[in-house]
Amino acid sequence: MDTRAQGITKAAIVSEIDGDIPCQFNPASFSFSKQNSWKEVQGKGIKDAPTLRFLSGGSASITLDLTLDSTDTGTPITEETDKLLKLMKVSSDFPSPRPPSCHLKWGSYQSFKAVVKSLDLKYTYFASDGTPLRAQARLTLMQLEDDPKALQNPTSSTPRPHRVHVSLPGETLDRIAWRYYGDASRWRELAEVNGIVDPLGLQPGMTLVVPATGGTPHAR
Repeated sequence: MDTRAQGITKAAIVSEIDGDIPCQFNPASFSFSKQNSWKEVQGKGIKDAPTLRFLSGGSASITLDLTLDSTDTGTPITEETDKLLKLMKVSSDFPSPRPPSCHLKWGSYQSFKAVVKSLDLKYTYFASDGTPLRAQARLTLMQLEDDPKALQNPTSSTPRPHRVHVSLPGETLDRIAWRYYGDASRWRELAEVNGIVDPLGLQPGMTLVVPATGGTPHAR
């Protein structure tokens, strides 16, 4: 399956050292988190709850799950995972050695300036000689400095809205593409957006993102 279909805007992690690190498959979703610090101020008398006093804003963070796959070429998937691991390595390219900063870019959306707080890698498929060919990565980016973008709503600048479809028993990606676009060949787009490596592995009850990229939908 061609995971690099034409017309798909690729998400990327942008490193201040290496530039764009494109995602092989766009994430189906990513989560945003931010906390503020408040202090309870105890007053006199009987109260059901204390008064809260604001102390400071906390760093925002973004967590996304990525699918990495090289089964079509047979090259070690570590070539891709090493690019992510490099975002956590201390570099001497700076006056005070530190890991590089980065941000998430997807179409017109640019996240706040961040550093990698955590990276979890799980290798899930191997060649007969043990070469890893597929991996799942969970990447958490933490806000590096005060930045108005930290509270920017991603949907306000995402170029294409989307719908959500829950797969039914017996459905296939090409039938879903026909239903929403009137074009069964656009199953590749659905596979890429949802990080589906095996298009035959669609299971009932899976939640799929259906980008509104044009076409004539047959159902809503």
